[in-house]
Formats: sequence, structure tokens, C-alpha cells
Amino acid sequence: MNKEIKDLRDKIDRADREITRLLNERAGYALNIGRIKRKLNLPVYMPEREKQVIENVCGHNPGPLSNDAITRLYERIIDESRRLEREHSERSGSNE
Repeated sequence: MNKEIKDLRDKIDRADREITRLLNERAGYALNIGRIKRKLNLPVYMPEREKQVIENVCGHNPGPLSNDAITRLYERIIDESRRLEREHSERSGSNE
């Protein structure tokens, strides 16, 4: 295999590991937010906050991914965070 391709693939593999670590860290924050929301009797789904998150990440997007691509990715990330919050809430009940 071409050394340049191998080096770039190694960089992608390292980036993927870091992305995975950061996504899991983000999910942990979402779970903590869910715990606080339950204590305050706030809804899990907050469309204004989700819109703000997407605007924020698009505002910091240097490319080459388009803002549409970033939006699609973050919509999925937010969906998954909401799912985790909801499942955790259902498992935990109102004990927290």
C-alpha cells in the first residue's frame, strides 16, 4: 500500500477514536442534563436548545463539510442524546 495512503488512514483511525471518545463524553453530559431536567420537571425535548446547538456548530464549521452535512450529523447526535436521556429517565424513575 502506498505510504501516503497508509499515513492518512492512520490519521483517520486516530481521529475516529477521538471522535468516539468525544461523542461518549458528550452523551455523558446529556445524561447529567437529563437528571437535572427531571429534578426540575423540565421536558427532555427542547427544540429551541437543539436549534441553538446546530447554529453553534455550523457557526464554527471551517469545512470541508457543508453546514447541511454538519446539520444532518448533529440532528442524529441530538436524537441519540434525547434517546439516552429518555431511556435513563425511564430506568431511573423519579428516584433522582
